[in-house]
Amino acid sequence: MSQERSGAVTFKGNPLTLIGPEIKAGSQAPNFQVLAGDLSPVTLDTFKGKTKLISVVPSLDTPVCDMQTRRFNEEASKMPGDIAVLTVSMDLPFAQSRFCSTAGINKVKVVSDHRDASFGQAYGVLIKELRLLTRAIFVVDANNKVQYAEYVKEVTNHPNYEAALGVLKAAVK
Repeated sequence: MSQERSGAVTFKGNPLTLIGPEIKAGSQAPNFQVLAGDLSPVTLDTFKGKTKLISVVPSLDTPVCDMQTRRFNEEASKMPGDIAVLTVSMDLPFAQSRFCSTAGINKVKVVSDHRDASFGQAYGVLIKELRLLTRAIFVVDANNKVQYAEYVKEVTNHPNYEAALGVLKAAVK
């Protein structure tokens, strides 16, 4: 039975339950298996040796998620090749591919956790009541140690972009 964290986040002020552990800076990043746009499996090891910024969003079809993904795509275009920027959501891979082509997302690897919520449960971002992922940001260094973790308290709010990007830039040096 997965750990449940009642009231860990809110959606429009209403408390929600997150399934899985709270990941903190300093811990080892858990592995996961999600799907790429072509339905091939993607795991933490897919990005072995790279520093990773993992942006977690409930759905790309909402304004804040759209803006968050566009912002990290823009930032990723300025970063060296040893950094991987991922966006994880429960959206179907086909919908993600359509979103990326429409929005011009080409620097962020957008992956789907819809099949078995492997990422959501491992990183404690699966919203029990909605079967969506809560908004969160993780920065994981090349050795898969978590350097930064932010669970956005109110799902409809933006994450702290500057804090995450600052830690990401420091992790690469």
